[in-house]
Amino acid sequence: MFSVESYKGTREENYQLLIKQLSALLEGETNIIANLSNASALLNQFLERTNWVGFYLVEEGELVLGPFQGLPACVRIPLGKGVCGTAAKQMETVRVEDVHQFPGHIACDAASQSEIVIPLVKEGTLLGVLDIDSPEKKRFDELDQKYLEDFSMVLVSFL
Repeated sequence: MFSVESYKGTREENYQLLIKQLSALLEGETNIIANLSNASALLNQFLERTNWVGFYLVEEGELVLGPFQGLPACVRIPLGKGVCGTAAKQMETVRVEDVHQFPGHIACDAASQSEIVIPLVKEGTLLGVLDIDSPEKKRFDELDQKYLEDFSMVLVSFL
């Protein structure tokens, strides 16, 4: 049974606790949808000042909406398009301080102002991306990026 933790440490300590929670939550489960669903729910309850947390999965050369928390979203994103498609094509994290300044940004939620997208790569193969949006500009910094990348690596080990 999962219980909501009170995150009272430093940001680093809180992220480390989050990653431990992820491992405990997914231990022994192999279903990708179940694991991505729980991962998005865990991130959604952990992260403050966000309005969308979820996954897009690679399917037939494009990204297709997977488990998420937030308002309904774009269902299909071509590789190389928008922040998600760019991160997927480059297979590297893309952190955007102001989505309105990102060429080709795809606005699924008009409230989104900043975004971070982390590719999910297993044994050199792109599985999809973790996409997190915020209604405030400059929401995500280097520390968020480091620990969200660590979170994603642990998650991928369960996929």
